[in-house]
Amino acid sequence: MSENSFDVVVIGGGPGGYVAAIRAAQLGLNTAIVEKRGALGGTCLNVGCIPSKALLAASHAYEAAGHEYAAFGVKVGKVDYDLGAMMGHKDKVVTDNTKGIEFLMKKNKVTYLVGTGEITGAGTVKVSGKDGDKSLTAKAIIIATGSDVAPLPGVEIDEEVIVSSTGALKLEKTPKSMVVIGGGVIGLELGTVWRRLGAKVTVVEFLDKILPTNDGEVSKTMQKILAKQGMDFKLGTKVTKAEKKGKAVTLILEPAAGGTAEEIKADVVLVAIGRKPYTDGLGLENVGVEKDARGFIKVDHYFRTNVPGVFAIGDVIGGAMLAHKAEEEGVALAELLAGEHGHVNYDAIPGVVYTWPEVAAVGKTEEQLKAEGIAYNAGKFPFSANGRARSMNETEGFVKVLACAATDRVLGAHIVGPNAGDLLAEMVMAMEFGASAEDVARTCHSHPGLGEAVKEACLSANKRAIHM
Repeated sequence: MSENSFDVVVIGGGPGGYVAAIRAAQLGLNTAIVEKRGALGGTCLNVGCIPSKALLAASHAYEAAGHEYAAFGVKVGKVDYDLGAMMGHKDKVVTDNTKGIEFLMKKNKVTYLVGTGEITGAGTVKVSGKDGDKSLTAKAIIIATGSDVAPLPGVEIDEEVIVSSTGALKLEKTPKSMVVIGGGVIGLELGTVWRRLGAKVTVVEFLDKILPTNDGEVSKTMQKILAKQGMDFKLGTKVTKAEKKGKAVTLILEPAAGGTAEEIKADVVLVAIGRKPYTDGLGLENVGVEKDARGFIKVDHYFRTNVPGVFAIGDVIGGAMLAHKAEEEGVALAELLAGEHGHVNYDAIPGVVYTWPEVAAVGKTEEQLKAEGIAYNAGKFPFSANGRARSMNETEGFVKVLACAATDRVLGAHIVGPNAGDLLAEMVMAMEFGASAEDVARTCHSHPGLGEAVKEACLSANKRAIHM
């Protein structure tokens, strides 16, 4: 092949795109990846998952030093924080990770091109970069351009006082007050960061509960916990207008069902109502790639668009808009292109909220099982009855396992508690292998460990919990 001719060209260097490129190269396909940001990793690594976790970790350490260490007999003096240093920690984490992915491109002999990728015709991609344009040809083109912040009518983001998640990750000082529009994962995580650092945080959510896609019991429990930590909530409420006055914002709120409007003022407003597919400038119209009514690229079970040789993965095709879901799709597609049998089990995609305590879930909620008429047994075990959690002073929350009433097969698992995201991995694997609650319950778990709560919840699904 010529230097501009490839088996695979990936447009987009986020988790789905760079993982697809690595796996394709591992399988012997001559691969190129095109990314306009100038840093690989996409939204997740640059302005999403990774920097937010860095700030969550830093702010958690600050809060623990000020309010939790004394209970362990650890004495500290006056606790303060250096926001600039926290931001420096975040930026270093991001830079180290992006450089790490560049190294992986070189290691796997993937050609990395910085520029905007546009599909100009069948099997052809134009890359527009600072050094001019370059035309690439490819047997397969993978669109992995991810998503962008969903706008809210009447609320114009300026990334200074009305911010998206991107702006919320680089505020130069802690606001005295912050309104978060949206009670989902992004809003609660970033709201938690700034609440810990001293902001008065109010969450405004259109629906009648936070974390609306989670199990109902989980949502109620987390609202109580976050309220106890200091967050305020206005549920069933919509924002109709935002007026900037100097360095503050006045929001007009109305009941979602209709009613009398009210005003609320804040130093910073975070818009976190969701994300939309990013397809601008891709040249989809040049080859006729079809999108649905919401702007997502249409694909079949094999990630094929309606145009031969053009494929799409990740946020841009919809479904769970999660980095790890995009990664799984990237691997599966690369394997399919190499003649192997890649697949993604969408029933076993985990989701985690990195507040503290964490929230983690996989599979069906109780509400979904009831709506689908599926008989199930629910097993629940509180961390207050777990020895390790008690020793850590982390007794809030529970593990809940939902198992088929007829077969005992695990249908869903929901955790509120310390390290919930890590604990959930066991249940994701159980679902991937079609395990029963009893299979997990009969697996020996180390003592004392948080994982024993998972075992006990599985025992509880069959009414035989030991420690409760």
